[in-house]
Amino acid sequence: MTGTTPTDDAKKRRHRKERIAAGIVVLICLLAAAGAYFWSAWMKEDLRRDLTYIPREVPITPEIRLLQEFVRIDTSTPAGAAQGARWIARYLEKHGIRAELIASAPDRLNVYARVKGKRAGGALLLFNHIDVMPPGDGWKTPPFSGGIATNVMYGRGTLDMKALTVCQLVALVDVVRSGRPPERDLIFLATADEETGSEYGMRWLIANRGDVFEGVEYGITEGGITEMMSDGITYFGIEVGGKQVVELTLEAADAGPLRKARIALEPHMFPRDAGRIMPEVREYMKAIAPTRLAFRPYLADIDKTIRNGDFWRLPAAYRDLTQTSLWVYEPEKNGDRWTMFVRMANLPDESPDARIAWLSGLVRPYGIRLGEVRTKEGPVPISPTATPFFRVLTEEASRRYRVTAGPIILYRSATDSRFLRPLGITCYGISPYPVDYFQSLTIHKANERIGLDRFMEGVGYVKSVVSAWSQHP
Repeated sequence: MTGTTPTDDAKKRRHRKERIAAGIVVLICLLAAAGAYFWSAWMKEDLRRDLTYIPREVPITPEIRLLQEFVRIDTSTPAGAAQGARWIARYLEKHGIRAELIASAPDRLNVYARVKGKRAGGALLLFNHIDVMPPGDGWKTPPFSGGIATNVMYGRGTLDMKALTVCQLVALVDVVRSGRPPERDLIFLATADEETGSEYGMRWLIANRGDVFEGVEYGITEGGITEMMSDGITYFGIEVGGKQVVELTLEAADAGPLRKARIALEPHMFPRDAGRIMPEVREYMKAIAPTRLAFRPYLADIDKTIRNGDFWRLPAAYRDLTQTSLWVYEPEKNGDRWTMFVRMANLPDESPDARIAWLSGLVRPYGIRLGEVRTKEGPVPISPTATPFFRVLTEEASRRYRVTAGPIILYRSATDSRFLRPLGITCYGISPYPVDYFQSLTIHKANERIGLDRFMEGVGYVKSVVSAWSQHP
């Protein structure tokens, strides 16, 4: 009978531990593979629900990696947005573009860079915002992971608006790399807090750093809409303006007068008749009419539609562009008084003071007085479409996507363009990549995402536009 030595026992224990460790590693790999499988399966099922998106195989390009890197920075807080600003500045500096970090308040950093052109004036401003909305609940994958499945990247900010920021970054770098100085200055500007009112972003810069906007003639940012059918664009909408918001409260000693006033305001909350047709609205409706099968005859000649009494047949999105939109909320008790919140979205050229006076006159007979005016915007001019830069935008969209490109006017959302247009800067909003209806629903909501093939098309669009304009005579 052969015995064992202490050395043999030690070897056996070591081998047993090695087998256990190897088993654990295998188990972890299997769990990770299973997790990836089920996550990918969920994503595929999510895409099937989109109905319109047909994913195509695309290589993981440097631009995609750049977007993923940016999405992984949680910029939903001021401190996180400041980190995002530093990330942008490092990228610009890495590619030989001097970037200035402008602090408007603690943890509020804006990024400014200017590539000098051959001549003064006529500068193009590429502007965007760094901050994103808080992710909220309902995500199937971590909101700042930048996870990729079936050629789709998931993450807060992928659409609003980190993808466009990356498009602008690489387009600016592309011009610098070309070695050909631009005809006019190209300016990059990333701001701090657009999602919360732009107080420490665009509005602060306008008030305190006028040099940033020196010589700027055109600006390009978010706000465009790509209308789609199946997997193709039917209309490439370039934002030229939007309705302006007034928010205020009405006050009374008790709820009764406020409720009566709310009933009296209902005809203005749900108007059936047309208000005023701005020339730009008429142009927009005529431009989109060919793609609106059900409403084509009504939109093609809106004046005729109104004369014939058919205006009410149009959806609210179109009717709203001719009138003030009014939302009146239920009265609430605040201390010893009752208040009622009111939100108005006025036509772009209307005076907010005139609209407030109009509302005050309607409710005064009920013993109601004006309370706090929380937001007061406007008037803001609509950007003209008969400009050389608008032509560059539409021609590139038509060439790349083989589709009609033209103006759109936002009737509920707004961008930082509303602060620049009154300064005489002609601003346009774009969505350079196709974004279908289902993907657009994820903006500010869970599971925000962008198709990577579409993102790369957008990269190409912005590069082509900036390159063409940099050499425009």
